[in-house]
Amino acid sequence: MTDYATVMSRRHAGREWVLDGDDYAGLTMLDGGDKPSKASLDSAWASVQAEIAAEVDAKVTARSSALAKLKALGLTDAEVTALAGA
Repeated sequence: MTDYATVMSRRHAGREWVLDGDDYAGLTMLDGGDKPSKASLDSAWASVQAEIAAEVDAKVTARSSALAKLKALGLTDAEVTALAGA
C-alpha cells in the first residue's frame, strides 16, 4: 500500500496539502495546484522506499565507520560506547 504522505513529502516538497486518513481520496491540495494523480503517486512509491532504505543504509555505514575510526584512535569499547551510545 502506498504511503501517500511520504510520497507527497518527498516528491512534492514545498506544496501545501493535507491527507485525511491514509487513502488517496483523502488528499487535498491547499496550494491551488492540481492534485497529483493516484497512478503517479503509486508509481513513485517504490523509488521512495528505495531512497529511504538507501538513507538508512548510509547512516548505518557512516556510524560503523565512525566507531571503527574511534577504536583505531585507541579508544576502548567502553569509551566508544560512552561517547557514541553504541
